[in-house]
Amino acid sequence: MGQPLRVGIVGVGAIAGQYLSTFERLDAVRLVAVADLDAARAEAVAAEQGARALTVEELTTDPEVDLVLNLTIPAAHAEIALRAIAGGKAVYGEKPLAVTLEDARAILDAGQAAGVRVGCAPDTVLGTGVQTARKAIDDGAIGQPVAATATMMTPGHERWHPNPDFYYQPGGGPLLDMGPYYVTALVTLLGPVESVVGAASHTRTTRTIGSGPRAGETVPVDVDTHVTGVLRHVSGALSTLVMSFDSVATRASNIEVHGQAGSLVVPDPNGFDGDVLLHELGGSWETLPPSAGYRGAGRGYGVADLATTPSGVPARADGVLAYHVLEVMTALLAAADSGTTVAVESRCERPAAVPLSDGPVLG
Repeated sequence: MGQPLRVGIVGVGAIAGQYLSTFERLDAVRLVAVADLDAARAEAVAAEQGARALTVEELTTDPEVDLVLNLTIPAAHAEIALRAIAGGKAVYGEKPLAVTLEDARAILDAGQAAGVRVGCAPDTVLGTGVQTARKAIDDGAIGQPVAATATMMTPGHERWHPNPDFYYQPGGGPLLDMGPYYVTALVTLLGPVESVVGAASHTRTTRTIGSGPRAGETVPVDVDTHVTGVLRHVSGALSTLVMSFDSVATRASNIEVHGQAGSLVVPDPNGFDGDVLLHELGGSWETLPPSAGYRGAGRGYGVADLATTPSGVPARADGVLAYHVLEVMTALLAAADSGTTVAVESRCERPAAVPLSDGPVLG
């Protein structure tokens, strides 16, 4: 508190640009180092950002790095996080926390043993979109929440992504890729989940890359590409989730929340803002003005929120929440495979609400 958190990034691929752009306008964080398997790319980013280009080993042990921002592919999340924690660093990673629950638990346990914080994306829920919807719920605008729907329907990322392989390998698929945005939003809105039921399928064994130098090349599909399920929240609310790479388009809202006294339309949880619509019983749809959340937020606000959260207080995008979200998703896949209800053993606190502000600031 009082000093910017010194951040080192491991993995400076496409998503890193969004974090770098955000860090330029946050006083709570300061980029000091970068590392990447492509040393030339790391050198280029370092020169552009006024940071140092290091190896992964150097960065995860460097005394001038307080937090390692882990932007590697999901399969490497656990390895890099554990190396950083072993080096005494706090860790904030892209979603998911890890590919398996075992690896995710190892990260949390290592962080606790080392006395360092663990945070994880998505931080989109900290923006005015989800937070305005949450405030409406907390203020009683829809009465007791009863149900929610969350829908993501696309034809697949291979149409636009030049290297989509990992989306169709274990750890990928529509649920583990996009589900963290939706499930994190549902937990933020309605609280933790206690059990799930589900079903899943896939329509093709290969996908054809549609852009870039590999256009026309096929990649194998080793995961289910359409997943649907029902989440039973501890509060009693039921959320219906549909995540698909097998569809063309949809006119369904990204998220809707329904209560006895009203209904809410929540904007895309993969973004930070957007219109929140409220329909009260006996009324009509109206657009709510932003009333909560970080205005103008972008990827990286979760890191700044962690940096400004007092010791002993859970950060809003912390590892315990990310673990719970991962368990919900893996339980849903297990339920789809077994055809049974699967209990979710972990619990997390509903993250603290974000008052309307321009962003996390140093104390």
